[in-house]
Amino acid sequence: MSEQMQQVNGITICMESFGDPTDPAVLLIMGSMCSMVYWDEQFCQRLADSGRFVIRYDNRDVGRSTTYEPGTSNYSLTDLADDAIGVLDAYGIKQAHIVGLSMGGLIAQIIAVRHPHRALTITPIASCIIFESEDTSKEYPPMDENIIAYHTNSTTLDWSDEQAVADYLVGGSALLCGSKHVFEKERAYKQVTQEIKRANNLLSMFNHALLASNSYEGSLRDIHIPTLVIHGDEDQVNHYNYALTLANEIPNAALLTLKGTGHELHAGDWEEVIHAIVEHTSSKEA
Repeated sequence: MSEQMQQVNGITICMESFGDPTDPAVLLIMGSMCSMVYWDEQFCQRLADSGRFVIRYDNRDVGRSTTYEPGTSNYSLTDLADDAIGVLDAYGIKQAHIVGLSMGGLIAQIIAVRHPHRALTITPIASCIIFESEDTSKEYPPMDENIIAYHTNSTTLDWSDEQAVADYLVGGSALLCGSKHVFEKERAYKQVTQEIKRANNLLSMFNHALLASNSYEGSLRDIHIPTLVIHGDEDQVNHYNYALTLANEIPNAALLTLKGTGHELHAGDWEEVIHAIVEHTSSKEA
C-alpha cells in the first residue's frame, strides 16, 4: 500500500492499491469534491482481504491529482470516466470491477457504456442516473434544503484557517448521516484532516460542482454490465428513487437497500456492503 503518481490522459493522477495484484481488481471511484481518503484504508483493506486487488485514486481537482484554478471548468464526466480507465492502464489491468460512490456511480455508468470491455461489473452506491430513464412517473426530490443552506456558508469561511475548514467539512458530513447510525465524528475529522493536508488546492474541489450532470445520450437499458445498486433509503442528496430506477431499468440489476442510511458509507454498513460486493463480483471474475 503506497501512493504513486502516474501520467493519465495528459494529467497527473494519484493512486494507491491494496492487496494481491493477481486477485480480481476492484476500482473504487469517489464522489464529488472528495478525494480517495473517503474510501477508508480499513474499508479498502477489508475488501482486499476478501480476495480482491483494490485500487483507489484522486479524481482531478481533489487530493494530489492535477488541479485547476478554482471556479474553472476544464473537463467533463466523460473525461473522468476515461481517467478511471487510465488508472487501470497504469496498473496493467485489462478488466476490473467498478465501484463508484455518488458521482463515482455516474462515472461507473459511463464506463459501462463507453468502455464495456473494461468493466466486469459495476456497483453504483448512493448514485443518481446519468442516462435517460424510460420511467417518467417517478419524482426525484432535490437535495435536502438543510444541506444547501449549510453550504452557502462556505463563501464566508476563512479557508486559511485549517481548524475552521475542518469543522465546516465535518459539519457537512454530519448532515448526511441516516437515522440508523450515530455520526462518526472522530472518523470524519480524520478524513477531513487528511483531505486538507493532502490537497494540492483544496478550493479546486468546488470545480466538481460545475460538471454537468444532465442525462447523456442513450438509456439505462444500454448498460449490459452486471450491476449491483447499493443505496440508503434515507439518502438526502440522491433520493432513493434513483436507486429504484437504476435497479428497474438496467437489465438484470440487483438492489441492496441500506435501511436508515443516508448519503454515506457508514462503518456500520461496511460488513453488509463488502459482502455484497464480494458476492456480486465472485461469479464475474476475469
